[in-house]
Amino acid sequence: MKIIRAEHLGMCFGVKDAIALALKTARREPLTILGELVHNESVLKELQANNILTETAAAAVATQTVMITAHGASERKLAGIRSRGLNVLQATCPLVHSAHRSLGALVRAGFHPVIIGQPGHVEVRGMTEDLEEFDVVIYEQEIVNLRERPRYGVISQTTQPIERVRRLVARLRDQFPASEIRFIDTVCQPTKQRQGAAIELAQRCDVVVVIGGMHSNNTHELVKTCSRYCSRVHHIQTAADLRDEWFCPNDIVGITAGTSTPDNLIDQIEQQIKRNQHENCLV
Repeated sequence: MKIIRAEHLGMCFGVKDAIALALKTARREPLTILGELVHNESVLKELQANNILTETAAAAVATQTVMITAHGASERKLAGIRSRGLNVLQATCPLVHSAHRSLGALVRAGFHPVIIGQPGHVEVRGMTEDLEEFDVVIYEQEIVNLRERPRYGVISQTTQPIERVRRLVARLRDQFPASEIRFIDTVCQPTKQRQGAAIELAQRCDVVVVIGGMHSNNTHELVKTCSRYCSRVHHIQTAADLRDEWFCPNDIVGITAGTSTPDNLIDQIEQQIKRNQHENCLV
């Protein structure tokens, strides 16, 4: 068995910075994070072990300082939190901030906002909660159902595959040829790198293991991408999820991971695959 890693995988700088900020703050004062800082169970357990609290609503926060997750939040939500007398610490990824600014610029220029992303996802909610009118699309059929408007301004959730985003923008142009459509690419570079590396990896491998949280959008997208090029793809969170029957002795095994997956977890899982293969060979 041969094990290879994707050229780009695992935790991005935005997630690393958010975790570091949370841990540094918690050493100084009690801290509550509003929502999941990142969608990864291993990271969330580490935060809990450092006495960092998590709440889903500002009304339930018992500490003076509350942290906004790496996914960002709307100005409306931030104002509501501050109105409770809480100190707001933002761990929002800079690339999410950039997407917010791009969306705001399109709206101010008179374009109807269209966001390509998962409806209800925390990042998408942060983008749209300040808007009076908008559309969120993820499938081509949803574009068919849009109301015709003279001008559309399009951005995307930062973790969407760029191929999907471009396809949907092209479908929008086809659907409304008389409309002016302005697209700003807000897919983050780490997502583009990991998606591209996943394609290259899956084309070379007999089986691919994708490591990441079960609620992680970018990890799910890596699974979908790898599945287009490899018939045996498995999404796991920890080494305990591995199954011997997934692997054959002569397999080329690929490993990739979502942008909230720690390096040490990737190392643990790779070593566990090697140990399991060695033990099976001795049987």
